[in-house]
Amino acid sequence: MENVNDEIDMNHLIKIRREKLEELQSKGENPFDVTKYERTHNSKQIIDNYDDLEGKDVSIAGRIMAKRIMGKASFCHIQDMQGKIQSYVSLNDLGEEKYKEFKTYDIGDIVGIKGFVFKTRTGEISVHAKEIKLLSKSLRPLPEKFHGLKDMDLRYRQRYTDLIVNPEVKNTFLLRSKIIKKIRNILEEKGYLEVETPILNTISGGATARPFITHHNTLDINMYLRIALELNLKRLIVGGFDKVFEMGRVFRNEGMDIRHNPEFTMLELYAAYEDYHDMMDLTEEIFSRTANEVLGTTKINYQGQEIDLTPNWKRISMIDSIKEVTGIDFNTINTDEEAVKLAKERKIEIPDKTKETRGDVISLFFDEYVEKTLIQPTFIYDYPVEISPLAKKSSKDSRLTERFEVFIGGREYGNAFSELNDPIDQYERFKKQVEAREAGDEEAGMMDEDYVQALEIGLPPTGGLGIGIDRLIMLLTDSVSIRDVLLFPTMKPINND
Repeated sequence: MENVNDEIDMNHLIKIRREKLEELQSKGENPFDVTKYERTHNSKQIIDNYDDLEGKDVSIAGRIMAKRIMGKASFCHIQDMQGKIQSYVSLNDLGEEKYKEFKTYDIGDIVGIKGFVFKTRTGEISVHAKEIKLLSKSLRPLPEKFHGLKDMDLRYRQRYTDLIVNPEVKNTFLLRSKIIKKIRNILEEKGYLEVETPILNTISGGATARPFITHHNTLDINMYLRIALELNLKRLIVGGFDKVFEMGRVFRNEGMDIRHNPEFTMLELYAAYEDYHDMMDLTEEIFSRTANEVLGTTKINYQGQEIDLTPNWKRISMIDSIKEVTGIDFNTINTDEEAVKLAKERKIEIPDKTKETRGDVISLFFDEYVEKTLIQPTFIYDYPVEISPLAKKSSKDSRLTERFEVFIGGREYGNAFSELNDPIDQYERFKKQVEAREAGDEEAGMMDEDYVQALEIGLPPTGGLGIGIDRLIMLLTDSVSIRDVLLFPTMKPINND
């Protein structure tokens, strides 16, 4: 019954606001006809520079967030992008007609105010209004004034109101912008060229993930939204660029949780004549410099955990990390049969027959026992070849690859390789991916013959790195969910049956 009453009350409030608009329009004062308003300052500039601006005329604009009517004088608080500032509004300054009109303004209305800067008797920096103009009428009450905007699902759906009534949300996205800018600056300093590659592709490749499929009408072919940036960027290394990077949206048709959204922002970069050790050094620098220059420190708190991003992170092989946590040494387990038997003894479920290999079991043991223990930044390197179809084999053990992932707070934040540049080996690994796909693995990759051809032209020794930008921003803004750092996360439609 409460929801029904809420809806009736809301409809009543909307009706009153529309009637106010109609009254203004009947007098020839339609706020939606205003096309421009000249501002001289924002709220922060006035507050930060009060000594210079005291007594001087300013022009500000923003949304009314509070009003206090006191007969012939009133106060209101105006919110703009930089914050809030108070304005003193009086009958003597505006005249009877304009002051009467001001008193009808609602919370949420957008106004422009011209006046001079002063301090009230309580010491609050304010603008003494000489003119006030309604620039846009808010026809729907803000949630804060009606029932509060606390429900997270509603906040994600109505990000526009979330940003208005929860100022800390805006701060998260201001930090997001600064973080992305800083990463770009670091890479450009190091000679990386930013490029753009296609979002629509005829082959799903560059990662193991289920793609989104669409159809191109003119060509009459199915196309895939990219699941990674990798293969096209490495084509550019073949073409002669030494260092390239792209920061852009990728799309994976997978489950949704606090760490996964169907579309997300990925950074991928590639450097000719470098290897995965160089990528470790670069990863440390990106994380530590970004934190230090955006937050002022490399020691952060994430969800109650103290994390130190200062360089010289721990580096340990996947096999050694499993031995460190469980005592099991996979260097002594040399066959698929031995590995599968051990998994069954430990009650570790193997997803399907195609995963009954020593390499897949090593990965499953790591996921089960090790990942959650990696709180401080740690590089886990030398991954099994079965789970690394695009990484170069280790010169020390052909069953392993020169690949690492970086873990912080028990979560993975980046993935890197010494890139596989042997076209014959790459072709065979693509074939195994195709076999897995034909066996029902929808996340397995496809054959990309053009990429194999590019490798046949010649890819120099290359280091490659991918970082999940949204997860990094979650870490640096202490955000619990990926939806907290995406302005418009994917949501199931409310009326979807």
